[in-house]
Amino acid sequence: MTLDRLFALYGQPAPALPVSGVTHDSRRVRPGYVFVALAGSRFDGHRFIPEALERGAVAVVGSQDLAPRAPYLRLPKGELRPALARLAAEFYGHPSQKLWVAGVTGTDGKTTTVFLLHHLLAAGGLRPGMIGTVGYDVGAGLAFPEGHFTTPEAPEVQQLLAGMVQSGLSHAVLESSSHALVQHRLDEVAFDLAVWTHLSPEHLDFHGGMEDYFRAKARLVERAPLAVLNTACPWAMRLAKRPHVSYGPGGEFELLELTEEAGGVAFSFASPAGRQQAFLSMLGAYNAENALAALAAAYAAGAGVAESAAALAEFGGVPGRMQLVQTEPFRVVVDFAHTPEGLAATLAALRPTTGGRLIVVIGSAGERDPNKRAPLGRVAMELADLAIFTEEDSRSEPTEEILAEMARGAEEADGRAGERFWLEPDRYLAVARALELAASGDTVVLAGKGHERTLERAAETLPWDEAGLAARLLGRG
Repeated sequence: MTLDRLFALYGQPAPALPVSGVTHDSRRVRPGYVFVALAGSRFDGHRFIPEALERGAVAVVGSQDLAPRAPYLRLPKGELRPALARLAAEFYGHPSQKLWVAGVTGTDGKTTTVFLLHHLLAAGGLRPGMIGTVGYDVGAGLAFPEGHFTTPEAPEVQQLLAGMVQSGLSHAVLESSSHALVQHRLDEVAFDLAVWTHLSPEHLDFHGGMEDYFRAKARLVERAPLAVLNTACPWAMRLAKRPHVSYGPGGEFELLELTEEAGGVAFSFASPAGRQQAFLSMLGAYNAENALAALAAAYAAGAGVAESAAALAEFGGVPGRMQLVQTEPFRVVVDFAHTPEGLAATLAALRPTTGGRLIVVIGSAGERDPNKRAPLGRVAMELADLAIFTEEDSRSEPTEEILAEMARGAEEADGRAGERFWLEPDRYLAVARALELAASGDTVVLAGKGHERTLERAAETLPWDEAGLAARLLGRG
């Protein structure tokens, strides 16, 4: 790839210099890179142009009236993020056009549905890759990314898709967050299918309200020629005039009977191929709904329904999603539930198979929607027997203030709640205390961190592995 080809996308001449990459992060610039100077809410990329040039950038894209010592493409500020995606896609040869691509969006259930669909496509004899919160697979097995992004930035998305093409993969499943859709990270991805799980209040600090949150996620459905829509989600049904396959009550894929077992859920469902039986080795009835979404998506991709139903029994689970650390003498589960709705679903799913007490460790992130903190405390008191409120990536906010809001919600739910919850700002100590409190027959739920590999504080970012920590404290690691 040469610079003249990239700048020609915008009708600007440039020398035919070799280009080795595209990025908006000056720290990632290598010799031959094109640096796109994004202006974010906290940092203005134009400030880092000298650093990018020192690192070997051969050209710069920005929105200010500048004359850097390199070819410079000036665009309106609002076009910089779309340009980042467009330039990256051109550099990598538009890899999504060489793959069948499904995007999965929704408030909860995205990650599990992505893993399930990836599994079902592989079981159907296809060669799928995936990109999501937990990790990515470009043909060499699951790898874990850095940071907390559900969907990487545009250059990383295009690079991963290109890796799939190079590995000879045929399909890709992308976890598609509302942030990514609004911030143009997925602009140049050619989607063949959009999968909608459901919508509930989340990220409203970013989107401003539910209508804008809906519109952000609707972009995925509007871009794909076919969608998989959840009939139980009123927001999804607003998009039902578009070509779609439905799942949920009254849908083409409909849950008929379900039995929760200690090791998973057995269920039957209606489908275009008739009534089917399935077993999924994941805890929680709601995971049967995620399985229905994946079954419908696999069907849309051409997989046989009966074959997919049988393949569910071989699914190995998702790191940090209802992940069992131990079953006896008390059960320990790591789950990513970090919204009031998600926590309620997790606790409700575990209650029927818990013989003793249900103990939960939960926090709420700093610099994120503060309106969910009190509801998280309320849900913990309504559905668990004991709770320990602790840190969850507090970042620049005082952990004690976050926990005070959670405590307020707990006390609103139960005037005597103070006897059933503790505040422990240190998450390590919170996990340790929960395990010390547990007795035979109890279930301990470590909620909120799930698969994440870091714990962010104001002055430091710690390496973190919640399941590994629990195993070590239990003498299993």
